Amino acid sequence: MQTKLDIGKSSNIKTNAENMAKHHKEISVSEFFLKNRHLLGFDNPRKALLTTVKEAVDNSLDAAEEAGILPVIIVNMTAVKDAVDRYTILIEDNGPGIVKANVPRVFGKLLYGSKFHRLKCSRGQQGIGISSAGMYGQLTTGKAVRVWSRIDKNKPAEYFELVIDTKSNEPQVLKQESVEWDKDHGTKVIIELEGKYLKGRQSVDDYLKQVAIANPHAHIIYDSPLERLEFPAIVKQLPKEPKEIKPHPYGVELGILMKMLKDTKARNLAGFLKSDFCRVSSKVAKEICDKAKLYVNARPSRIALQEVDALYRAIQETKIMSPPTDCLVPIGEDILVKGLKKEISADFYAAVTRPPSVYRGNPFQIEVSIAYGGDIPADNLVKILRFANRVPLLYQQSACASYNAVLNTAWRNYNLSQSKGALPIGPVVIMVHMSSVWVPFTSEAKEAIASYPEIIKEMKLALQECGRKLGLHIRSVKKSQQEAKKKGYIEKYLPHIGIGLKEILGFSDKDEAKLLETLKDVLERSRQ
Repeated sequence: MQTKLDIGKSSNIKTNAENMAKHHKEISVSEFFLKNRHLLGFDNPRKALLTTVKEAVDNSLDAAEEAGILPVIIVNMTAVKDAVDRYTILIEDNGPGIVKANVPRVFGKLLYGSKFHRLKCSRGQQGIGISSAGMYGQLTTGKAVRVWSRIDKNKPAEYFELVIDTKSNEPQVLKQESVEWDKDHGTKVIIELEGKYLKGRQSVDDYLKQVAIANPHAHIIYDSPLERLEFPAIVKQLPKEPKEIKPHPYGVELGILMKMLKDTKARNLAGFLKSDFCRVSSKVAKEICDKAKLYVNARPSRIALQEVDALYRAIQETKIMSPPTDCLVPIGEDILVKGLKKEISADFYAAVTRPPSVYRGNPFQIEVSIAYGGDIPADNLVKILRFANRVPLLYQQSACASYNAVLNTAWRNYNLSQSKGALPIGPVVIMVHMSSVWVPFTSEAKEAIASYPEIIKEMKLALQECGRKLGLHIRSVKKSQQEAKKKGYIEKYLPHIGIGLKEILGFSDKDEAKLLETLKDVLERSRQ
């Protein structure tokens, strides 16, 4: 029997639940990132400048390369007059432009893009970057994003002013008109935002310098608040066009498999496995169905939950060929060295491109290059340049797989000084590049690569191979230095040797001079 106290409690619970229900409402992705902008790389004003330039430049490079155009990108950063820590960022490219209907969504809607559903090696993959920069500008200055786009020289350019409605995550077009523009094709965007410009590490200047290293086919013109920098293209050939691939069965989790079964256009299970995945032949599809104890002609959309679980386990137990690797675009050893030589003055360069490998069914490829000596400071920790699909990663270094791989490589074996648990010391710049159809970033800001064991392993193997080349060079230099030192001693005392021989053997002054010339000639020939 319920007591009065129990009845009161029950009534209060019901009332509280009803009150709480009144506050439940849907949250748009724009509202979420508006309150959590640090997740997208807008932690502080200085970083906001970098993130804005980074997202726009990434889009420009991807668009130009996909259209088969050697990229020419203009970056202009101007301080707003009579305003503290406020800048106007302009990024202009010679890419294919954006069709009029898509411009508002590209720049005014988060999670809108062409790359998220495509397994293809590209810089931007989430469709969240440039629109988030516009949203940050809107939040900090109240100004709309301004966009110019032209897709054909025979058509006028289209001009837009737009903002994001953060409640609905939809663009609001404030102004749209056809205008004249002195480019045959391309895109220009201007965003006014709160920021702080500083030179040095983790700056826009540093970022664009690293972009030039990894993308020596791009011509970049950069007007900073202090000076103009130009990074001319030194390679006149575009990277090869990556192929798009379908998901590999090993890279799909149970929940994704369930969704794919519901969404597929295939009429039967075997057809689904062959058409919606890569590397699944008729024979492999039948083997998977047999292991899962499912009919090959079963309707994919009618497979029960327990059967999907059996299918998932059968996939993991079946030997399936690794995914194709023509979806990857490595920089290449020769171009890696050219890129480093372009921006870093050193005495020695080496590069290694590893064969493709796989993590979670996703193909990836690791490259490492090293610059040693020259103008690089000798008493500092080595500098690590981290890249993912040719994009520099400037923040969260210690959380990145590239950093951990360098840290856990035994550099003493390659004649570099290294304390336990620390980076090596020496005049060295190490560049680590990961190319993949899906880079496992640790956050939405895309600042560090997750430390999957397969990725760490490949990075360490590439570092070790490059390290061996470096070690041979350092040993050769040290040997030459020791020989030169010894020969220097001999040269220093040659006159005294001549005088001694003259006195012992009774040589004349003429014989002494001839003897010294002979000894010097022998010494010079030994140096060659």
